[in-house]
Amino acid sequence: MNDRLVAAGRLDDDAQYEQGLRPRSLDDYIGQDRLRANLEVSIAAARGRREALDHVLLYGPPGLGKTTLAYVIGNEMGVPVRATAGPVIEKPGDLAAMLTNLQEHEVLFIDEIHRMSPSIEEILYPAMEDYELDIVIGQGPSARSVKVPLQRFTLIGATTRAGLLTAPLRARFGIVHRLDFYTEGDITEIVTRSARILDVPVDAGAASELARRSRGTPRIANRLLRRVRDFAQVRADGRISLEVARAALEMLEVDERGFDEVDRTLLRTIIEKFGGGPVGVNSLAAAIHEERDAIEDMYEPFLIQAGFLDRTPRGRVATARAYEYFGLTAPGRDTKLW
Repeated sequence: MNDRLVAAGRLDDDAQYEQGLRPRSLDDYIGQDRLRANLEVSIAAARGRREALDHVLLYGPPGLGKTTLAYVIGNEMGVPVRATAGPVIEKPGDLAAMLTNLQEHEVLFIDEIHRMSPSIEEILYPAMEDYELDIVIGQGPSARSVKVPLQRFTLIGATTRAGLLTAPLRARFGIVHRLDFYTEGDITEIVTRSARILDVPVDAGAASELARRSRGTPRIANRLLRRVRDFAQVRADGRISLEVARAALEMLEVDERGFDEVDRTLLRTIIEKFGGGPVGVNSLAAAIHEERDAIEDMYEPFLIQAGFLDRTPRGRVATARAYEYFGLTAPGRDTKLW
């Protein structure tokens, strides 16, 4: 299910487009106003003191711009960004090599930082706090610890699962920000900007329609824009009007809520198979033939944000809004919901 059109995670063909669509500065970065204002102050202060920016942790659902923001921070600080990912760092020596190669004030960006192994995570503690590495040379009784100084750098960690970070690692980030789903107005602005970069004429109504179905997620908005652009090129005159956008999205089976068949299947399963819930996530995963992590990371966040699903101590529950969506009467109601 990871190749869903409305999946917030990165698909194979996203990378070639995302690089060109990413904003380069905080002025160009749309949305996340409070986060952006805080970062502007932190970055200006660090530049004014000619110091490295404090370590930054960015967390929130996928597709909201954590990677983009890491590169914006590097650009605002005027330094390169060295990027890697938690699962890629297999040995302590791999991370040690990255850290020793960093120049003063440079940014090391670790995506999916919650997936680092404990032995690698321990390398980061002295590196983040004291800007030095503790390296053990030799084995057995003759082993000794050597401290290797590092340049003052900035670590930016990104994660969709902040709760899985260990307390010692989280405590070493001086700047911690959550990215929230974007407003429809912000997504409309992002669609308009992306269309301009891609040289695609798009009407204001069409941009709003795309935004409405993008689940508050810029990555999905840009992906839908590319698919609708193809439809407009083949089935229309190349211009994305409101009618063209609606026809394309109907063909793509993305409804007015931004739901696809997977969302509908998940909600219907809770309602029809489990009486609306509560149902445990493991039982739900087995019922729809999906992984538990996929449900928690990719499917649930937007459904919860949109008010169609509740996460309770006893399990997942379909809300009254979910029943209304399917034209059903919620339990305990004797009339159809409005």
